Amino acid sequence: MTKNKTNTIPSDGWKGLVENWKSDLPSGFIVALLALPLSLGIASASDFPNPLFGVLTAIIGGIIVSFFMGARLTIKGPAAGLIVIVAGAMSVLGWETTLAAIVVAAILQIGFGLMKLGKLSDFFPLSAVHGMLAAIGVIIMSKQLHVLMGINPVFGDGAMHHGESVAGKPMVAPLDLIGALPHTFSKLMASPVSQGSFIVGLICLVIVFAWPLIKFSFLKKIPAPMVVLLVAIPLAMKFGLTQENKQLVKVGDFWSILKVHADFSHIGDHMGSFIQYVALFAIIGSLESLLTAKAIDLLDPFKRKTNFNKDLIAVGTGNAIAGLFGGLPMISEVARSSSNVNNGAKTRWANFFHGIVLFLFVAFMSGIIEMIPKSALAALLIGVGFKLAHPREFIHMFKIGKEQLLVFLVTIAFTLIEDLLVGIAAGIVTELIVLYVNGTPISSLFKSQCQVNFVGDKYEVHVDKAAVFSNFIGIKNKLESIPANSNITIIFENARVIDHSAMEQLHLFHENYEREGGVVIVEGLNNHKAFSTHHLAGRKL
Repeated sequence: MTKNKTNTIPSDGWKGLVENWKSDLPSGFIVALLALPLSLGIASASDFPNPLFGVLTAIIGGIIVSFFMGARLTIKGPAAGLIVIVAGAMSVLGWETTLAAIVVAAILQIGFGLMKLGKLSDFFPLSAVHGMLAAIGVIIMSKQLHVLMGINPVFGDGAMHHGESVAGKPMVAPLDLIGALPHTFSKLMASPVSQGSFIVGLICLVIVFAWPLIKFSFLKKIPAPMVVLLVAIPLAMKFGLTQENKQLVKVGDFWSILKVHADFSHIGDHMGSFIQYVALFAIIGSLESLLTAKAIDLLDPFKRKTNFNKDLIAVGTGNAIAGLFGGLPMISEVARSSSNVNNGAKTRWANFFHGIVLFLFVAFMSGIIEMIPKSALAALLIGVGFKLAHPREFIHMFKIGKEQLLVFLVTIAFTLIEDLLVGIAAGIVTELIVLYVNGTPISSLFKSQCQVNFVGDKYEVHVDKAAVFSNFIGIKNKLESIPANSNITIIFENARVIDHSAMEQLHLFHENYEREGGVVIVEGLNNHKAFSTHHLAGRKL
């Protein structure tokens, strides 16, 4: 083992396995209990033909990707944040061509890593990113509320027919899904089977929201999704939910699905849509994965830093394999990764063990999986969606500044009305307009004016004109080129505008640099007016 100033850093590789398996194996097992129902639910919500393909993605993300990923504690697997994109691709392209899009996007992700574009996430304004995630949360809930009532709003069971139909699969807009809830409720009241499913789903939903509030630490060790399954399976038997009435998960034999499913022969039939979804998988998937890796780095008790370029290559490789064999796209998933840290994991082997445990589950216990009611998985996904679109997200944006709330709301609105790509683009354009109105020169929107001088025994970094989301990568590159353990003074007296994203990035750099023994002093902000009282609010001269 090696040491830093505060902690003994766990060894990596095989030596790390020998030293840390006693902490990594239990954590991997607990994370697998969390990942199993979520992976099944995400695959079902994405309209994949078999929920096991979601678990297959997590298995690949654990057993294969662990060996060469650039992070230490992140868990790789399918993500609720990509449900909207995957389901959209399924409705337009069909399953096999969607898999082809996942593979092509994976190759792009590998290219991003090889071109050292791991800082891709720094380009997106934080308010637009949060708006995108909140909109995804609303979209997830809009569909899963129907499934909770035992009625699939898209396929069968009184399927809706709003929007364009492709290959017999109606494309239902989230606002249509929300508007159709009374219609689904009326169908529920006429169906005893759906009523039983709804009762099971409601009880599971209560568990999802109440379990985190429990005070007993020994109970908190049990993941809420596992508690949901332990309660839901006997309840499903009590209410007569069966495979015949289509209220239980149907998976079949895991071994029978292990073959190449991706089909590249029909790409030309939907070339425009194919390119669109490749871009969405590559950009949004990479963005979510990088943001998660950044967040988990902050939670890592050993303060290790992810190699973002290496991690992109690893995730891309995992996605290429998953896509070929029928899996969903994977990312570094935030809930499972946070659980991994909280359960005492020390190395990447926890991710590996999580993949092994999932493999054992699906390979030898598929009969138990087929006892899980669909409404229980819907309850879990509603919980995930609510977290993404939690009211505190809106309050947080308002506290940072009204201009950030505007960008946040615009992103949500355009995502719900159109799609993710339009939504994130609208958020970026809105942020650029806000910056220009508040005095950012057009010439500085995408090009940083930053100069580094060595004066006496310290480095002076002069940031002129503007420090904003769209040019901060250039400023960050200059800051990161300064040797460690130096004295740095960052001077903003000639910067007309510093936006929230730049303030957040500056705060993280400040924390990380001083944690490693350096000194950072920020000067020149006294004459700036903050957009709110929040300490990371944007400001202008």
